Amino acid sequence: MTMILVTGGTGTLGRLVVERLRTDGHEVRVLSRHTEPYAVDLREGGSALDAAVAGVDTVVHCASSPRGGDEESAAHLIAAARRADVGHLVYISIVGVDRVPLGYYETKHAVEKLIEESGLGWTVLRTTQFHDLLATVFQALSKPPVMLLPAGVRDQPIEVAEVAARLAELATSAPAGRVPDMGGPEVRTFDSLARAYLKATARRRPVLTVPLAGRAYRGFREGGHLTPTRTVGKRTFEDFLATHFRGGGRRG
Repeated sequence: MTMILVTGGTGTLGRLVVERLRTDGHEVRVLSRHTEPYAVDLREGGSALDAAVAGVDTVVHCASSPRGGDEESAAHLIAAARRADVGHLVYISIVGVDRVPLGYYETKHAVEKLIEESGLGWTVLRTTQFHDLLATVFQALSKPPVMLLPAGVRDQPIEVAEVAARLAELATSAPAGRVPDMGGPEVRTFDSLARAYLKATARRRPVLTVPLAGRAYRGFREGGHLTPTRTVGKRTFEDFLATHFRGGGRRG
């Protein structure tokens, strides 16, 4: 039996990774800031992190925050993993972190480099955005009377449970380095995805697309966050919406 530690193990992705690994018969430790017995703030590290990592064969690093601190957290985790002689560190990243000059993406790319240079056995999987993220974005954008969207942007959302299954598979395999990207089943215009969300949630909003400025926006317009040759996901955004907003009801 393999002992696996999942950081961010109570989050949208991490909890599904934990469930999948446990279903497959593996012993799993859940690390998050507020969940005992392994309540650890990775940004601080320390003896609590060492205790969480002790005796672990594989770490699946799902913890991440757009508010910052990911590089510091990764450095602490890598150091603890070295001390504990962990054999495999698996990291979930994002398609386009090396192509789209967005601060959060640049941080994810920096963490990839830390892991690659860690001296540990490692695997990095990049995926496109989760359906859940788009639904959250569209919920916020649909609050005003008019739904404003960035012009010329496409997206390729993927089902988080499919990503969790792939991460569980990678965690129970040998270190593989950078594995092929994992993208959703369709590359869609952002406004078509937004209209699908409005229909599923029974919201009536005019949709307008507006051009934006900046290097990050240009990166998204050029499709740096897409992987059209890796449309390996199965569940579409409409499939996701049908499950989460049955009967046109609203959530949140």
